[in-house]
Amino acid sequence: MRKQYWGAFLFGVGVTGMLDGIIFHQLLQWHSMVMYHAKPDQVVSDGWFHLAITFVWFAATVLISRSDPLITLRERRRFWGYFLLGGGLFNLLEGIINHHLLGVHHVHEYVPNPLGYDLLFDAGALVMIGWGWLLVRKGSER
Repeated sequence: MRKQYWGAFLFGVGVTGMLDGIIFHQLLQWHSMVMYHAKPDQVVSDGWFHLAITFVWFAATVLISRSDPLITLRERRRFWGYFLLGGGLFNLLEGIINHHLLGVHHVHEYVPNPLGYDLLFDAGALVMIGWGWLLVRKGSER
């Protein structure tokens, strides 16, 4: 896979991770990375999460900046397909591991039954993966 597509994949991971942190952690305050600790520990864990995502963005930027420009519509479709694949896989893995297997946190901690929010989050990830896969396939057609 070319650098620009790895860059697009990591860019999707970074954007999705950053939006998760901004929307669910900070604005809505539905959860933190380590939910069952004191508030200062939650803030620090979210800070480490944002720092890791920043490194992912940096790696994506380096890969994209060192690749050839996307000229054809096919190449642009593949770029955005890999972007959606990266974001969708990040959300799906984060949802399965953190929400379901480890129970570190849920999408919305402050409701009686958070499973519905977790499953909706997973469904959104699957939509991103499906849309990304279709764009990659359409971009791969000659």
